[in-house]
Amino acid sequence: MYSHRSDINILLCGDPGTSKSQLLNYVYNLVPKSQYTSGKGSSAVGLTAYVTKDPETRQLVLQTGALVLADNGVCCIDEFDKMNEATRSVLHEVMEQQTLSIAKAGIICQLSARTSILAAANPVGSQWNTNITIIDNIRLPHTLLSRFDLIFLMLDPQSEMYDRKLAKHLVSLYYRAREVDEEDYVDAAVLRDYVSYAKENINPTLSDAASNLLVNCYVEMRKVGSGRGQVSAYPRQLESLIRLSEAHAKMRMSSVVEVKDVEEAKRLHREALKQSATDPISGKIDVSILTTGLSMAARRKRQEIRETLVNLFKGKNSGMTFTYQRLFKEVKDVSEMLVTRELLDEALRELKDEGIVSITNKFTIKIM
Repeated sequence: MYSHRSDINILLCGDPGTSKSQLLNYVYNLVPKSQYTSGKGSSAVGLTAYVTKDPETRQLVLQTGALVLADNGVCCIDEFDKMNEATRSVLHEVMEQQTLSIAKAGIICQLSARTSILAAANPVGSQWNTNITIIDNIRLPHTLLSRFDLIFLMLDPQSEMYDRKLAKHLVSLYYRAREVDEEDYVDAAVLRDYVSYAKENINPTLSDAASNLLVNCYVEMRKVGSGRGQVSAYPRQLESLIRLSEAHAKMRMSSVVEVKDVEEAKRLHREALKQSATDPISGKIDVSILTTGLSMAARRKRQEIRETLVNLFKGKNSGMTFTYQRLFKEVKDVSEMLVTRELLDEALRELKDEGIVSITNKFTIKIM
């Protein structure tokens, strides 16, 4: 039997100092049954569960971690990029099946973890590089990134107007001007009750018009890439649209998902993809960046570099060696396209796996 998840996973990534942690903290204080943790200080057992001995009965008991405690709530994970691989691996099952399978010290069980993941990640080198993909910027596996419904970039625009507005806002937190009208803001307690009521009592169903529009949206998304030989949408994207449409209907306290909910979900999803799945090589949206870790344009480039290397090695004696720098220069001279060290490394790795070359050390390539 197919079970679908209704919880939305969101990733915020970008430059430091763009209020990502503040947003996580706000959501943590707003949503009931939410948990806040930092990826740097979290372990796999801290997120899932661990086995301990009861001091009175001396029996083994299972203590639940943040993901299980956030069941029917939100788990806010800051410093998501600082988590180690073992810790991150437990999130795959939670973010898709919304369960946690435990097999420790003879205790075998499956726990519910129907939680939304709200995560924040900083780029490698603490500054976002617009010339490379999101995968290379935050160094997270594509298998994990594809499980997020929305990925938003929060970049520092480095403009004087933005700096002035931000500085004024920060100063006003310490010295609030008299003319500021507090009635402009919704009280946090009211908003908390509103969210809780909508989550517990509103279960919207799709109308016929909304269902047809969702089908058409998915077909259109698929068509965008088919002409260029790219995959521009997967069933996961359709499921994200359905979840976002239902969430928008809940916000309106509506028991029926209407066309306007689907339109808003489509707009939100498209804007998130524009930010996170734009290929820096072609400048076009390519969902395969999030699903496979490599855009179609980059894959074609790597293939061309591989063919250039094979042609360079053709006719050369077995045992002949090249320095990495010389090889990089020769490929750049022969090739008409932009060659990066990352693409050259991947092409060399392919040739090594095929037994055409061996890499004796990092800087010496030997023909087999």
